Amino acid sequence: MTLEMRNIYKSFGANDVLRDIDFSVKAGEICALLGENGAGKSTLMNILGGIIPADSGSMHLDGKPVQFRTPAESLDAGIAFIHQELNLVNDLAIFENMFIGRELKTKAGFLDAKQMCGRCQEVFKRMDVDLDPRTMVRELDASYKQIVEIARALLMEASIIIMDEPTTSLTDPEIDRVFDMMRTLQSQGVAIVFISHKLREVMAVCSRYTVLRDGAMVAQGDVADTDVDQLARHMVGHEVRTESLRRERELGREVLRAENLSQGRRFQGISFSVRAGEVLGFTGLLGDGRSELFQAVFGSGGRYEGQVYVEGQPVTVRGTPQAVELGIGYVPRDRKENGIIKDMDILENGSIVTWPRKAKLGLIDWKAVREGFRSQAESLKIKMAGEEELIGSLSGGNQQKVVLAKWLNAGPKVLIFDNPTQGVDVGAKEDIYDTILDLAGQGVAVVVLSSEAQEIIRLCDRTLVLYHGRIQGELSGEEITDQKIMHLATGAT
Repeated sequence: MTLEMRNIYKSFGANDVLRDIDFSVKAGEICALLGENGAGKSTLMNILGGIIPADSGSMHLDGKPVQFRTPAESLDAGIAFIHQELNLVNDLAIFENMFIGRELKTKAGFLDAKQMCGRCQEVFKRMDVDLDPRTMVRELDASYKQIVEIARALLMEASIIIMDEPTTSLTDPEIDRVFDMMRTLQSQGVAIVFISHKLREVMAVCSRYTVLRDGAMVAQGDVADTDVDQLARHMVGHEVRTESLRRERELGREVLRAENLSQGRRFQGISFSVRAGEVLGFTGLLGDGRSELFQAVFGSGGRYEGQVYVEGQPVTVRGTPQAVELGIGYVPRDRKENGIIKDMDILENGSIVTWPRKAKLGLIDWKAVREGFRSQAESLKIKMAGEEELIGSLSGGNQQKVVLAKWLNAGPKVLIFDNPTQGVDVGAKEDIYDTILDLAGQGVAVVVLSSEAQEIIRLCDRTLVLYHGRIQGELSGEEITDQKIMHLATGAT
């Protein structure tokens, strides 16, 4: 199946989101759709998926004009949309998830589990994957959940699959598994639209690319004829920095220290300290325990053994309000689940931590709250129509900046960033890096937890590498390299 979208326009009020966009993908092709957060990628795919209508323009499938008024119409035409947040129910089996809403029944009106499992097996055979349809989804790792989503699309006879940031929460081996699956589908004539900010993945798996910037198409072509630097330049409109961002600075007092922290199998015997003005990294492979460690330090991860010190004073953090009072901030890795409150607007999300401090006689001083947020919004370059809009109206990168604004308003002594640029485009990533370094320059102790070696290399003064919940080694300055990080992260000493 060949898809062509021609001269697509879309605006929301006075905001022109898409301007004269041409986009195409053909059978057996993996086409990357690239752009910064807010460039228009999701809007374009939402038009294709029947979620919103275009203001003008046309769509053609195999040369025939089509128009989708609902997602069901798009799906019936063979187009499946796999969103970044997977739509699977953990407490149902694989076959139940794949047939949810379209269950097969026996003549007596009962669910026909045998027939549904059989249909699932046919799809798995086509995909060359070994899965038991009766397995509970909660037992699958993230890559197999992605594969189940792909299988569900094929079960619905999709010829074009849109994959929105499919590797955001996957480890390298899991990414390889999903890429192998994509190549298998490509060989069978399935067309895939691959939306990603990870340009090295685009180079590895895609055959063509289209780049949007500020609602306009700025580049397209064959992946074989470009490179990562050129794609990044197309996305942001200027050269993207790749050099180390470490800066010489005077380190101050010790702000946070941990001695022999343990919590069952999650982490054992962890000791570290971080000083004012320092950027300390924690990295490793999936299951290394770094997120669990700092959730415990922040008071959201349950009880732990060992001792935490803040500015030399021993503390036992039993909850997040206590952590905030101690001057500890935490930017979580799962923004949608733990970083934002979807039913609140942008201003509320970007200021909620400071409400107790800006209240008089139990009433929030909204004037002071607005002034504080607007200052941070301007500094962080948050793109928004208005602060009263729901947080969900923003792109992922701008949502992350709102989460960051919330903590900057609180004036923390130590700020923990857990995968701070997960799902964020290259431009917003550089803005966040600048903010982290500015914080360190202002004397804040910064802790960066990241799975991306390059992020650790570019940002951190020192890094601790974890392996199965234990510190495997420490690297500093020029010692921090891909090879040395991987050497320690895989259990070597």
